[in-house]
Amino acid sequence: MNAEAVNPASPGPVPPAATGAVAPAAPRRKARPRIDLRRLGRAALLGTTARGRLPDAIGHVVEAHRAHHPDADLDPLRRAYVLAESSHRGQMRKSGEPYITHPLAVTLILAELGAETTTLTASLLHDTVEDTEVTLDQVGEEFGAEVRYLVDGVTKLEKVDYGAAAEPETFRKMLLATGNDVRVMSIKLADRLHNMRTLGVMRREKQERIAKVTRDVLIPLAERLGVQALKSELEDLVFAVMHPEEYEHTRKLIDENAARADDPLAEVADDVRKVLREADITAEVLIRLRHFVSVHRVSRKRGRLRGADFGRLLVLVQEDADCYAVLGELHTCMTPVVSEFKDFIAVPKFNLYQSLHTAVARPQDGQVVEVLIRTHQMHKVAEAGVVALGNPYATPSEEQSAGDGERVDPTRPGWLSRLLDWQRGAPDPDTFWSTLREDLAQDREITVFRPDGGTLGLPEGATCVDAAYAQYGEDAHATMGARVNGRLATMSTVLRDGDTVQLLMGQDPASEPSREWLEHAHTPAARIAIQRRLAAHPEPAATVAEAPRGDAAGDAPASRPASDGPAARPTAPDVLVDPPGATVRLAGCCTPVPPDEITGFAVRGGVVTVHRAGCAVVARMRSAGRPEVGVRWGESSQCRVTLLAESFGRPHLLADLTEAMALEGAEIVSATVEPPDQQRVRHSYTVLLADAARLPALMRAMRDVPGVYDVSRAQPQTTGV
Repeated sequence: MNAEAVNPASPGPVPPAATGAVAPAAPRRKARPRIDLRRLGRAALLGTTARGRLPDAIGHVVEAHRAHHPDADLDPLRRAYVLAESSHRGQMRKSGEPYITHPLAVTLILAELGAETTTLTASLLHDTVEDTEVTLDQVGEEFGAEVRYLVDGVTKLEKVDYGAAAEPETFRKMLLATGNDVRVMSIKLADRLHNMRTLGVMRREKQERIAKVTRDVLIPLAERLGVQALKSELEDLVFAVMHPEEYEHTRKLIDENAARADDPLAEVADDVRKVLREADITAEVLIRLRHFVSVHRVSRKRGRLRGADFGRLLVLVQEDADCYAVLGELHTCMTPVVSEFKDFIAVPKFNLYQSLHTAVARPQDGQVVEVLIRTHQMHKVAEAGVVALGNPYATPSEEQSAGDGERVDPTRPGWLSRLLDWQRGAPDPDTFWSTLREDLAQDREITVFRPDGGTLGLPEGATCVDAAYAQYGEDAHATMGARVNGRLATMSTVLRDGDTVQLLMGQDPASEPSREWLEHAHTPAARIAIQRRLAAHPEPAATVAEAPRGDAAGDAPASRPASDGPAARPTAPDVLVDPPGATVRLAGCCTPVPPDEITGFAVRGGVVTVHRAGCAVVARMRSAGRPEVGVRWGESSQCRVTLLAESFGRPHLLADLTEAMALEGAEIVSATVEPPDQQRVRHSYTVLLADAARLPALMRAMRDVPGVYDVSRAQPQTTGV
């Protein structure tokens, strides 16, 4: 039985029934007075209702429903109410109200948000299977498979909040049900809202326990499903339970502001209406007062509050283009605060939210008034989220049909799709639960762009690791690095809203992710994929023959000759000097090789150093008046050259790189690996080639090694010879 339902031995006295037929549907008003659910519930217990006539008790539900769906078939609501009322008859809530008031209130909440008839039908019945003798099969026979599925889904959620060891697995099943049909979660959120409204009858410790789960799990879910109307009220109710003193202080601030004679928000609203009227833009300008938690957050951020801090202006228009027209007029005719501008129309938020955000300053006192600009449809979605987007089981239009014949679910936001993907990969319920809660704790999301123009939605603080797994799934194991805004970046680079990210991919499907990536992964998708791959392919123990650990990113650097013996002391390439007979030394600053253009300078001991013509040292020695010595390449094509390689760290990179060089016939004279810098590793190789013509092929082979993103000749230095 639901924790709110009790079966007294004798129901209390019942007042006389209210009479009168249901009033015709009226146009939706901007605000309705709070409904006396106690009166409605008691009236609902009286007598039977003639078939074909709607019970008086759900008149408010019908009025709200028809405001959104004027042509809706109301017969399922009538039959669902009759079944719910008769099934719950005799049950009372702990508040003393007849239990039927609860499903009525939940259904009214959803009707106000614009839920379609099937959702409202299931909402009226959502507690019948758990708390009465009604079975799921009976619900299915009477109301069809959709309603049965929704009632079953909500029934499975009832024990989620009060479990111990079973909680993670139950919640996992809940989200699976939600993913198949988000209407399940919509009913659950409305159910929780009404329970929170009537939480005062419970013991203090139980109030806090329910409020804590609401805060940690259900409010973030409401945010991600875009149901802002539910989220805002839930936040205020949790705030009142968890922080009663701060709640009371905030209430006093709001009351004091309401009592002020002047209202800067109203004055700026009038100015905005005048500007838009003169620009011939049809728009509705409303004042949106902040709810308690929002006022509390602003007060903590700004300190002493002024009148404009207690609300925002909302400008509603018909078309997307009108939004930008309004923005242009406001920024032209008023004083804009440019830093406050955000465009969530061009780039919607992860929870379907679209709006333009800006702010203008009052000239007389500098108070900043925030302005939201959106269409009426955007506003509907902003308030009701997935609830406002219709029935996912409705016959799809052509544009909603996938190419393989499957229906494209219009009510599934991007976050929920990603959630369904990574939850299947979680190795166990506890991992799923912990990563879910971390994900829900992320209250801001950023948008980054791919080079092809696509976008990725990521939590604030996400790195290139997260971007890789968001774009490629488990194929991201082969990611070798990234470019952020055109510049090379490490996988640990934290991304910012609006960044462009190009991921550099290797070709080996068996690539292993770096264990260090776990430290830089912020999304469940990335962490779970990395953990699962590493668990399936544990790193083998190091052997004597294995390359030094400087191979891997973050390990100690290696600095060693690649080989011993004669190759470590090679002879110089054939260079002819005028006059002949001088000792020749190739300059280490630029390591010239055939067919480079070269020049020489005599130094101490009669030695001639040979430089590439473009070397910076050449220019300096010429300016110092040093005489040049004529040099040219001889017949021998042998050369020694120093190459610089830049790579991302990974296990066995050094072994793979030296093997590729050996296959091109390069004898490595010496090799140095600098200490890794944020997973970026610089290598320096001095190699001997029997034929200088092989140098381009050698450099190409080195660049083809996974993880290596650049290979170059040693650059000319500005230091001495």
